Amino acid sequence: MYVKSFKELIVWQRSTELVFSVYKVTKSFPKDELYGLVSQMRRAAVSIPSNIAEGKKRSTKKDFCNFLCIADSSAAELETQVLIAKKEYSLLDFTLIEKQLCEVQKMLSSMIQKLKSSKS
Repeated sequence: MYVKSFKELIVWQRSTELVFSVYKVTKSFPKDELYGLVSQMRRAAVSIPSNIAEGKKRSTKKDFCNFLCIADSSAAELETQVLIAKKEYSLLDFTLIEKQLCEVQKMLSSMIQKLKSSKS
């Protein structure tokens, strides 16, 4: 099935849901974290669907694959930040974020592998 728009990609849809979950949880962080973990987590989360969208608009599979790799790197960055935040703010619930992040990472990994194998 050919996908015309990045908005049709399930991985893009799921990663935008992840962004909203990150925003919701980080609203509960202390105000002194606004320019620390809050900013870092939100930027990493937003970077995931942004890179998927940008890559989809590129003209080659290789470019798309590169942007999916960047999105996957941002997901790893967010995963690290969530691990730190969980230790620092143990009273907050990160379960949904972790579940969504894991799903997005699996989808990205699968897409990257398929694109790499289709090049050969």
